[in-house]
Amino acid sequence: MNISILLPYKENYSKEMAGAVSLFVNDISKVSLFKKSIKIFGSTKKKDFLSNNYINLNPDKKFLQSANKEYVKTFLENPLIENTDILEIHNRPNYIKQIKESYKNKIFLYFHNDPLSMNGSKTEKEREFLIENVDKIIFNSKWSRDRFFLRSKFKETMINKSEICFQSTNRVPINFKNKQNIITFIGKLNTAKGFDIFGKTILKILDKYKNWKAYIIGDEPREKMFFNHKNLINLGFKKNLYILDFLKKVSISVVCSRWEEPFGRTSLEAASRGSAVIISNRGGLPETTNSAIILKSLDENNLFKEISNLINNKARLTKFQKLNYKNFYLTHKFVSKILDDIRKKYILNKVNISKKKILKIMHITNFNYRFDGRLHYNTGRRLNNGFVRLGHNVLTVSDRDIIHNKKKINDLAGSKSLQKSVLRNYQNFKPDLVILGHADSVSNETLHHIKKDKTLITQWFLDPVGRYGPDYINNKKRVLEKTKLIDTTFLTTDPNSLDFNIPNSFYLPNPCDSSFETLSNYQKECDNDLFFAMSHGVHRGELKKGKKDDREIFINKLIRLNKSITFDIYGMFNSQPVWADNFLNKVSNSSMALNLSRGKPIKYYSSDRLAQLMGNGLLTFVDIKTCLNDFFTDKEIVFYKDINDLSYKLNKYKKDRKDRCKIAKKGKKKYFKYFNSTIVADYIIRQTLGFKNLKKFLWVK
Repeated sequence: MNISILLPYKENYSKEMAGAVSLFVNDISKVSLFKKSIKIFGSTKKKDFLSNNYINLNPDKKFLQSANKEYVKTFLENPLIENTDILEIHNRPNYIKQIKESYKNKIFLYFHNDPLSMNGSKTEKEREFLIENVDKIIFNSKWSRDRFFLRSKFKETMINKSEICFQSTNRVPINFKNKQNIITFIGKLNTAKGFDIFGKTILKILDKYKNWKAYIIGDEPREKMFFNHKNLINLGFKKNLYILDFLKKVSISVVCSRWEEPFGRTSLEAASRGSAVIISNRGGLPETTNSAIILKSLDENNLFKEISNLINNKARLTKFQKLNYKNFYLTHKFVSKILDDIRKKYILNKVNISKKKILKIMHITNFNYRFDGRLHYNTGRRLNNGFVRLGHNVLTVSDRDIIHNKKKINDLAGSKSLQKSVLRNYQNFKPDLVILGHADSVSNETLHHIKKDKTLITQWFLDPVGRYGPDYINNKKRVLEKTKLIDTTFLTTDPNSLDFNIPNSFYLPNPCDSSFETLSNYQKECDNDLFFAMSHGVHRGELKKGKKDDREIFINKLIRLNKSITFDIYGMFNSQPVWADNFLNKVSNSSMALNLSRGKPIKYYSSDRLAQLMGNGLLTFVDIKTCLNDFFTDKEIVFYKDINDLSYKLNKYKKDRKDRCKIAKKGKKKYFKYFNSTIVADYIIRQTLGFKNLKKFLWVK
């Protein structure tokens, strides 16, 4: 993975004078999984750069031409950009429009300041443009993210488009016996930062407590304020390494900003060094540490009171110092992992197939173009993503869309047009492998023509085929109809559990996909406890009058048994089924989910809902009779024996948030590791081509 990072124009990337953005980028890049392939671009006069992977740009300065535009132009013309997979722009939303005109790969935008104060994101129209043209928007605090989506009709996209990646610092051993009677103010020495409040307060503190000293670190050329006391020392501007070392002996650190701090690096660093931190309740400051003392009102009297309380009560001072240090978690390694996990979701992971052959694949299934995106999130597209990520050349043919659009007087069903289209596509493309997904309308005669060239043909089938499942007779007929002309069949049911034989058939898990399953519900507080959704047919898209589903009986009883559980149910109670982005929005509001398929449970069978629920980080409940415990443990998913067992466990995990989130997180991780669309697509190809050594697939025994 090649990553190019663009700093703001004139952002100082030197060892002596590095800015906050530079420090963040440098620190995170050093411990990133992709550190060897990260390039950092900027423009700074200082030459003592923080790292060797920094490229200094020198844009031409043209009369009446924007320096920022020339800077971005110079960056885009750099040859190193050509092979970049992800381009990461820091703190300059106004660069995106120019970059988007010539750069086509993934773009991440980082906000380190209030979005509503920055050129390129002040207006709703500007933020709408960013939402539509950036792959991921990353904020340094929840406060900053909320500002971006403030009063926005696009607030619902916050779930999919945005992430929070706090700033970080390193964590070092602290000897609290070495703490001295020192109070600090670090930052710009201006009224916005509350320096005037600190200055007036600290003079009173130092007059009263003779054995205490205060240190000021920072400067402000535009605003001059002077406070004099024999125990007040102004060190001026100091580089970050000096500050971090100095904080080891500091007892109390004051960050009393008036302005809405987007995050607050000073309080973060003070907490990491075991200082008792006093902050104002502004912006993202409360997000920097969970153990800060927050000023009830921002004035001299209140600040004097809080500092005095710490000085007069040694136990209280030590308590807050140790709490800040103990609870500190925003290390470079922790924050870098958050970012790396985001990056991994947006990169095509190429898998080298035996013989290193790039296949031409003709994938025939229902891509649902006629439903205007409502059925975009389907297994056919997931598998298709997998084939492409493997590096293969894939031609897609949407059989049911062709039938729907090609109906004529002499071809009322559209079937003749479909056969002609399939054969024309085949002749023009000459695939190595034809893959059918529920392509019932492709005739055996058409497949016979394809088979004359000894082309490999496989099919995947998602619907239940067990005797006690719905549509058993019809589904059995559908899956068997083409078996004499195809090489392999893949089912979401264990073939050995069926009461009929399907030649060369194999189990296929429902795949998740990093571009579809984008939520991590275990990371957030949700309004609802349990999510459940079903439909009366995906193509219908709405409830059908008089239609009954045996799952409704189960759900009604479950609700009666669990009055304290907040259910969010779709597809029954006159609540219409949910699809596409609406499904994601709804599922994002629940911490747990029930995966309940039609009919009696049969070994390994589940609808693709399982991938959507576990893949989005919900704690998922599954009937033990599905035997999915062959793949998952009770540390990754919750199995239940009957409705009473399910009820007990629902209430147990509703109360036990810590365990609930832990299991959901591990479940998502396990599902993405072993059942992602790239791995499942790889399995289809390897099994069909007869490659050996398939033990890398978890479900192969």
